[in-house]
Amino acid sequence: MSDFDVTPLIVEGRQLIHAYGGGGFRVAGREYRGSIIVFPGSTLAWDVVDVAAITLNSLAPAVSTDPPAEVVLIGCGSRFVPQVPGISASLREIGVALEWMDTGAACRTFNILLAEERRIAAALIAVD
Repeated sequence: MSDFDVTPLIVEGRQLIHAYGGGGFRVAGREYRGSIIVFPGSTLAWDVVDVAAITLNSLAPAVSTDPPAEVVLIGCGSRFVPQVPGISASLREIGVALEWMDTGAACRTFNILLAEERRIAAALIAVD
């Protein structure tokens, strides 16, 4: 995997994103192939491979936690593309802020918010 290191200092046991690229991620020392949803304490496979597949339904695992994430980061791939209309407003109605950016920026932002101990989730489309 071709990696970009995005490692800040973080509390042990948290899901720090160490690297992304080559079609996957390294999170908390574990390799993941394909897209993922990352929370402070766990990481799940996510079957989304492009922005067109991002829906409220595909984001359900990211917003159905208890307590809910206060911010959901979307990593939309190797380049920024505009967000899918309607998703941000729908999440705002349930008290969740949506931040849409390329996958690299989402990984770095997740790590910063993780270090701040924020209630976050990141839905990340894998990049090559």
